[in-house]
Amino acid sequence: MKAAVLVQHGEAATAFRLQEHPIPTHQADEVLIAVDAFGLNFADVMAMRGKYQDCPPLPAVVGYEVVGRVMAIGSEVTHLVVGQRVVAFTRFGAYATEVVTKGKAVVAIPDHFSNGVAAALATQYCTAYYAAAYLLQLRPGEKVLIHAAAGGVGTALVQLAKWRGCTIFGTASGREKIHYLLQQGVDFPIDYSQRNFVEAIQTLSSNGKVDVIFDSIGGNSVRKGMELLQAGGKMVCYGAAVLAQTPTISVKMLSEGLGFGLYHPAQLMMRSIALLGVNMLRIADEQPDVLQHCLENCVRLAEEGVFRPTVGGVFHYQDLPAAIALLENRQSIGKIVVEW
Repeated sequence: MKAAVLVQHGEAATAFRLQEHPIPTHQADEVLIAVDAFGLNFADVMAMRGKYQDCPPLPAVVGYEVVGRVMAIGSEVTHLVVGQRVVAFTRFGAYATEVVTKGKAVVAIPDHFSNGVAAALATQYCTAYYAAAYLLQLRPGEKVLIHAAAGGVGTALVQLAKWRGCTIFGTASGREKIHYLLQQGVDFPIDYSQRNFVEAIQTLSSNGKVDVIFDSIGGNSVRKGMELLQAGGKMVCYGAAVLAQTPTISVKMLSEGLGFGLYHPAQLMMRSIALLGVNMLRIADEQPDVLQHCLENCVRLAEEGVFRPTVGGVFHYQDLPAAIALLENRQSIGKIVVEW
């Protein structure tokens, strides 16, 4: 099989190398998939830059999701058949023409789903569904702040929060992305390159506070956001994009890390607020039934039209560096996929 292997840390043009590898073998609870396309996630950028703790030692095949067809199934997998079109969450290994993953991380999809739409459901929409529907259960009327709302997870969160009847504040930068947020139904788009999001919330919200914040930025974005939560408020962190902006471990990187702030349970109790973290790798590893529940519901909601993934770019595998650069430079809107 072919695989785009991460062989060194650095720029996308030199970090990956196309190699031939043996087709992996599957176990009783696993599925072998012939890959038509794989999706990109910001964690891939972090891995490329050497800043992703969960990344396997190099050389490594990264990637969290694939779209393709079932080649073979283990004896314990009963909900799939050979030849079926599927979307799958992978524990790395997605940047390849064949991949093996757990059966509970694989769900059948309709043929009319494009590769981009399907790929978005596995990681980005699953993350959003787990955070906003499974973990928090957003309620009508809640005021929700979504950072990086034009991204893949951000778009999913906007659509889910809109479905649940929430008032949405969304941050992004640039006229194009602000227009996109308006199209998605964001009530109060905030261009963070022009306006401080704290001041915007204090002005736009009736009491200057919000009920829920979804933060993929990290650093002082978290610390500032915690001050915007009213009693009963919840902050969900599922990324640290700010750390990718520093090329090496440095004083700036340490400063950004400390910018998250330090929190004691007594502080949270006194204000009756919560700080939550989401890592879908951990959920996949330790609660596969929960992952399966989330993925099945994401496919169902996409079929019902509640979830409408935006495809921000479809690239050929030879153009992988350009695809990753688009994501790293935050020029993309929605999901980026690479096809073989």
